[in-house]
Amino acid sequence: MQCRHCGASLSLQFLDLGSAPPSNAYLTADGLQAAETWLPLRVLTCTRCWLVQTDDYAGTDQIFTDDYAYFSSYSTTWLDHAETYVASMVLRFQLDSTSRVVELAANDGYLLQFVAARGIPCLGVEPTASTAAAARAKGLEILQEFFGLNLAKSMKSRGLDATLITANNVLAHVPDINDFLSGVEALLQKSGVATFEFPHLLNLINYNQFDTIYHEHYSYLSLTAIRQIFGRNGLSVFDVEELPTHGGSLRIYADKKECPRTPSKSVEQLLERERSAGLQTEQFYSGFQWRVNRAKDDFLRFLLEAKASNKQVAAYGAAAKGNTLLNYAGIRPDLIPYVIDKNPSKQGKYLPGSRIPIVSEERIHRDQPEYVLILPWNIRAEVEHDLDYIRDWGGRFVTAIPEMQIQ
Repeated sequence: MQCRHCGASLSLQFLDLGSAPPSNAYLTADGLQAAETWLPLRVLTCTRCWLVQTDDYAGTDQIFTDDYAYFSSYSTTWLDHAETYVASMVLRFQLDSTSRVVELAANDGYLLQFVAARGIPCLGVEPTASTAAAARAKGLEILQEFFGLNLAKSMKSRGLDATLITANNVLAHVPDINDFLSGVEALLQKSGVATFEFPHLLNLINYNQFDTIYHEHYSYLSLTAIRQIFGRNGLSVFDVEELPTHGGSLRIYADKKECPRTPSKSVEQLLERERSAGLQTEQFYSGFQWRVNRAKDDFLRFLLEAKASNKQVAAYGAAAKGNTLLNYAGIRPDLIPYVIDKNPSKQGKYLPGSRIPIVSEERIHRDQPEYVLILPWNIRAEVEHDLDYIRDWGGRFVTAIPEMQIQ
């Protein structure tokens, strides 16, 4: 395989999670009668540009289907994050009715609704039919297409160039990262700004967040790699913020390379931290497989001991990251009989691979399980607040990442 950015041959393996079906390919009852497609899940590191990336097996047509089931608006934590972001961008870049905000991967309108509420013209690009329909139901304008250079040129020719481009948790999802970023550069107005949020590779490794690895994520990003990739696609990084979202993310600020702003001190400071950690050395990536295997074994041991003690473990959150964990550990409904999820579009379906049924929260009230395993550990505080009532019968919360915790 060759690097999806610089074309160098890849030989440095970062992690091998065996095989799994696409993490958002939830099954219907009828689908249980059919075979699933399992794909190798292997991650490699480019030693030329230091982009960490999955081996290519799954195309976007296999992952981002019309019934794509991830809807951002079901997390109050994420909605609060989006509203705060909009307020910050309006203030920092003086956005008003003469501006235009374009969000790439607008999902169900979770963010653009706050832009529209301020009277700022906005437009979303979202390829999946289910989430695009939800965004349109909020009164938002959505282009249901995959974003890239050709679409950007088409949008610009129609006068839809952007003052601000927002791309939250999408850069890792694009197989052709150069085409995507070239499109961003083309769509930006001359003095425009683009912001990107994505989980930080440094945190993935430091905190053993291996469950964020799945086929939908083609790349795992550091500032070191991103600055190089941006530069080769006409963009310049002028600021970076560290965020608590998704277990530790970066928010990158970029503008056109032809008219760059003065970089903030935070850019060089973070680059130095990554250098000091050894991110540009092969040794940095060694040993991660062993840490992942230990976490998986500890998780499986907990489930087996709970079963032997006749204690029920219910899961909460039919999240893609949870599917990575469950499938790598080989979990089936005999160890976790069901998973709770707020999203009605997931209820009544089954997790890919493990085939664990997805049910509503009423099931917890009925069964009163001894343990509730929180699969989306990044919103643990939100889940513990919402399900605090399990403590009334002595229930305890469990997370398996970065290591087993029972509280």
